Amino acid sequence: MRVAVAVLAGVAVLVAAGCGSQGVVMPTANGVSGIPPTPTTTTPVLAKGDPAAGKKVFEAQGCTGCHTFTPAGSHGTIGPDLDKLPQYAKQANRGTEQQFAAESITDPAVYIQSGYQNLMPTTYAKLPAKQLADLVAFLTQKQ
Repeated sequence: MRVAVAVLAGVAVLVAAGCGSQGVVMPTANGVSGIPPTPTTTTPVLAKGDPAAGKKVFEAQGCTGCHTFTPAGSHGTIGPDLDKLPQYAKQANRGTEQQFAAESITDPAVYIQSGYQNLMPTTYAKLPAKQLADLVAFLTQKQ
C-alpha cells in the first residue's frame, strides 16, 4: 500500500512539473547571414531522335491504344489527342514542345491535360534514352 501511494505521489509530481503555464517555447532565428544561393534552372538537353524509329516505339509500347495520332494511324480516346501536342505544350508552359513531350512520357502526372484523367502508366520512365529520344522526335515532327 505504501509503495502504491509513493508511486502515485511520484506520478503526480511529474505531471505537475510538466504542466507549465508559459506554454511551448519555440526556437527562432536571429537573422540570416550570407547570401542565399540563387536557384538554378537547367533545361534538359534531349538527344536527337529518329522519327521513323520513334513510330516503332509508339506502336510497340501500345500508345496507339490510348492516343489519337495521325502519323501513327491511331484513334484512341483514353489519352489526349497527340495531334494537338503543340497546343498542349503551350498550355502547359513546361518548356519546348520536345521537353513537354519527354516529361509527359516519363513523368505523366506533372501536367494533366484538361478533360483527361491521370491514367498514363509511369513505366515509360524506364525507356532507354535512345527510345525516348526517338519517340519524342516522332511525336514532335512537323506534319
